[in-house]
Amino acid sequence: MDSGGPALRLVFMGTAEFAVPALNALAASRHPIMAVYTQPARPAGRGMQPRPSPVELAASRLGLPVRAPASLRDPAAQAAFAALEPDLCVVAAYGLILPEAILDAPRLGCINLHASVLPRWRGAAPIQRALLAGDAETGITIFQMEPSLDTGPILAIERVPAASTTAGELHHRLAELAARMLPPVIEELARGRARAVPQPAEGVTYAAKIDKSESWLDWSEPAEALERRLRAFDPWPGCWTEILGQRVRVLGGIVVEGRGAPGEVLDDRLTVACERDAVRLTVLQRAGGKPMSADAFLRGFAVPPGTRLGRPCPATS
Repeated sequence: MDSGGPALRLVFMGTAEFAVPALNALAASRHPIMAVYTQPARPAGRGMQPRPSPVELAASRLGLPVRAPASLRDPAAQAAFAALEPDLCVVAAYGLILPEAILDAPRLGCINLHASVLPRWRGAAPIQRALLAGDAETGITIFQMEPSLDTGPILAIERVPAASTTAGELHHRLAELAARMLPPVIEELARGRARAVPQPAEGVTYAAKIDKSESWLDWSEPAEALERRLRAFDPWPGCWTEILGQRVRVLGGIVVEGRGAPGEVLDDRLTVACERDAVRLTVLQRAGGKPMSADAFLRGFAVPPGTRLGRPCPATS
């Protein structure tokens, strides 16, 4: 790649695993990373001990300085950021709001790596929302950040198929795509040749944060919608149903023909009737157990045809 133009002083902001490939790509470039910003360590695990974010762990392995302010609204935090004299800030799955003082501090502003084809699915959960909606494709958009949510002009955009994949698989594919797209964008900015294009006014949708209440399977929906939900919530937060009074996690299912009352088990293969067609459950997990095939599940937990699956009433949920 042509390395013309001055090296840029970079700041990277990220927290989630999605951002790690992009950080690695920047660390391998000719542009120095002055600091890596991430969210503070959170209590996790059985002992609820503070656990550093995936980005903090990656930055430490790379020998990069890490900062983890709880907020960027504090004037002291803003002054510390400006003191780095960054040319550019790269943001990916950071999870904190960037005030205007932060957006304005770098000479070339801040750019964001977003997991959708903007302006579709602005917001917190673009991968899951694309799968829930049955989108045929999604992608990565790199855009110049503005104070409003995911509205800035586009520097680069690439698309990938989204059908028949899980959120986990798509997350990994898009993270790697973002890491490949980022270095050429940085070089174009360094040479002063980058051209940002305003987002289209049409086609705006918002990807609201996933609520765990959405993970309960509603058998009154069409089978196709439930199959999409299974993929969209794999691996998190997972999908659940109640079988004979027990909460069971459903990790996989396929759409098949079948008719019955919504939630009714139609056969000895765990085929469950929906509002339209049926879903044959393929992988399940009981509380405290391991994921297992439907055949293995049924060997230890008989579910006769005619059983009604559903969601616990509020008193027992």
